[in-house]
Amino acid sequence: MHPVERQRKRVIMNLAEQIVAQLVEAGVTRIYGVVGDSLNPIVDAVRASGGSKNGGIDWIHVRHEEAAAFAASAEAQVTGKLAVCAGSCGPGNTHLINGLYDANRSHAPVLAIASHIPSGQIGSGYFQETHPERIFEDCSVYNEMAVSGHQTLRIINSGMRHAIARRGVAVVSIPGDIAIQDAVDHMPAWGDYRPGTIVPDETTVRDLADRINAAKKISIFAGAGVAGAHDEVVQLADRVAAPVGHTMRGKEYIQYDNPFDVGMTGLLGYGEAAEGMKDSDLMLLLGTDFPYDQFLPNVQTVQIDRAGEVLGRRTNVDLLIEADVAATLKAVLPLVQRKSDRSFLEKLLKKNEKIMTKVVGAYTHNPTKGKIHPEYAASVLDELASDDAIFTADTGMCNVWTARYITPNGKRRLLGSFLHGSMANAMPMALGAQIAEPNRQVISVSGDGGLSMMLGDILTAVMYDLPLTIVVFNNSTLGMVKLEQLVQGFEDFGVDVPLVNYADIATAAGFQAQRVEKAEDLEGALRTALAHRGPSLVEIITDPNALSMPPEVEAKQIVGFATSLSKIALNRGAAEAVAMARSNLRNMSAWRQFS
Repeated sequence: MHPVERQRKRVIMNLAEQIVAQLVEAGVTRIYGVVGDSLNPIVDAVRASGGSKNGGIDWIHVRHEEAAAFAASAEAQVTGKLAVCAGSCGPGNTHLINGLYDANRSHAPVLAIASHIPSGQIGSGYFQETHPERIFEDCSVYNEMAVSGHQTLRIINSGMRHAIARRGVAVVSIPGDIAIQDAVDHMPAWGDYRPGTIVPDETTVRDLADRINAAKKISIFAGAGVAGAHDEVVQLADRVAAPVGHTMRGKEYIQYDNPFDVGMTGLLGYGEAAEGMKDSDLMLLLGTDFPYDQFLPNVQTVQIDRAGEVLGRRTNVDLLIEADVAATLKAVLPLVQRKSDRSFLEKLLKKNEKIMTKVVGAYTHNPTKGKIHPEYAASVLDELASDDAIFTADTGMCNVWTARYITPNGKRRLLGSFLHGSMANAMPMALGAQIAEPNRQVISVSGDGGLSMMLGDILTAVMYDLPLTIVVFNNSTLGMVKLEQLVQGFEDFGVDVPLVNYADIATAAGFQAQRVEKAEDLEGALRTALAHRGPSLVEIITDPNALSMPPEVEAKQIVGFATSLSKIALNRGAAEAVAMARSNLRNMSAWRQFS
């Protein structure tokens, strides 16, 4: 008997069991969460379902609800399917919020079950009372409260559909006394959902082709919305001699097998993407809602995105096309003329190659002297990781190192809090990715600041014996914040912490763990960790003064950096200022040479 039929035919005693049966029918196989009194009816229904091996649902017991939300977000992004997390009333709900904000902004289809206090107590200032119907409003595409049996099943059904169709978070708040009610006589059927494709009309396609054919210098800037459109974007770039830049989220979908790639712009950027957009007379924004408008030039712009509400909100756009990128490019390519003048593209590709070898690659060689540079550590990790590895990256400097040194190939995945910008996302995201994809290599690229914030959930990896690898870049500082302070002319303050031995902590928790302080020991440690069939951790002690340079270095940033060094020399001594300068000025001068 099919698992769905088994769930429908077995004796169902209460509403919570019907809720679980609905989830099973929608293809859900697990819920991430922390148990609690108001959530107990749901958790007991999960228990009664028999687990995923028996056609039911597994309960994944995390140590913090924020980890549950991040894990569900990662599962949804890796699989493309609905994922579920849950929190008990009051604090259990509010702990979910940060991860749900990230999931919603990352367009991850996630259903959050927020259990609530007894319905008769709502509004009385009861123990642990919050107002989930209010607090989740800003981080969801659907947010409703259960008030009766039939209505509860309808909003669960509607919430799942909203999460999938609108690619975001749906929250259903359920008082415990509602969940324990007797089963109702009707449960909405799920059905066979088929997503559609948005194709522009012929007039729009012709207008787009005319603009492309009339332009002399075209640039392409691609975001995550080019997923599934790689070949069409590369074909267009070849035909019109356009350099292709990308966002952080777009990197995994467009950088590989792309001879026209010129890197990434934005605060974490590298290469010639910024220069290419600035010097073009037509910029094509494909599948991106890139938030940093200071990096978007004032040139003729066409934007193509499936989400019509994002069109034109970051920069002035001349032609706004609400459609799927792949479908639009397939329609316009037959009308686009091949450009014979390729000097614009060739100049940018040549400059980009110099930057990638002399600047971005500056610290990836000759590593045996001095402290370990994070660039070198990231490049070694890139070489050793499997072809279909899933990387999760902490916000901050780990974003920089993964953006610049992890090589996409069409099979690898790179997840992070790229829009919400939360610390501590990498490790809990790795949990969800590894549980969803048990046969793939999953690597959490964690900063010591981010890992320490959610450290308790390394116990979840041990509990489920997950073969994930945590690579900790331990510089004992909040590196990105430190850089922000320095380029603004401030002396770095409040960003450093005492050196902590995370390898010892992980070993005590049950990990296979190693601490690396010398570059010559790094490759062996990573090979051992990646081969280990269980949770492993490699702690890399990196140069605390190694910072990143943005794609365009402005004069005021150099002045700010110099001012900061002067303050450091006056207040903390010349030795520290000299050490910081030696770690970074080689990159600074190189960026100035090519920018």
